[in-house]
Amino acid sequence: MRPPKGHTWAPRGKTPQVRVRGSDRGRVSMAGVVCFRSGERSRLFYRLHVCRGRKGEAKSFTWQDCRDLIVAAHNQLRAPVVWVWDNLNVHLADELALFFAENQEWLTVFQLPSYAPELNPQEGIWSLVKRGLADFAAANLDHLVQVTKRKLKKIQYRPELIDGCFTETGLTMKVT
Repeated sequence: MRPPKGHTWAPRGKTPQVRVRGSDRGRVSMAGVVCFRSGERSRLFYRLHVCRGRKGEAKSFTWQDCRDLIVAAHNQLRAPVVWVWDNLNVHLADELALFFAENQEWLTVFQLPSYAPELNPQEGIWSLVKRGLADFAAANLDHLVQVTKRKLKKIQYRPELIDGCFTETGLTMKVT
């Protein structure tokens, strides 16, 4: 879980500055889920949320976006889902709790302890993405989205990387 390291070139003691075109408004948020099933390859599902800094635009994921990701994973896997996630404030929304209660027949939810990123295999995925973006200066927001999607797509097609993120947590899969 080390932060990504980037290289800079500047005189010793001087903070390097990189100038880029455009405004500093806008952000890209990512939400993802890693899926494990005995005897099958590991899977990664993700969604990106682009905020361009427009008035009234949501800056990050909403509870509806989280719900849609859960439903998309369930539909893609065609199986009941055990969902384990951290205590991000949007994950604790009352509307999501109601959604969980309404879909108990195919959805089981577990909360991780308050601060336990070492137990979350998705954190390993984010670390891989961030490491791939070290030393990268995007020309604009669309360029950042394009490169981020490419990095995530490469991880999707390498299930051994996803397995490694699960192994790093020290957790095991036990079917009962």
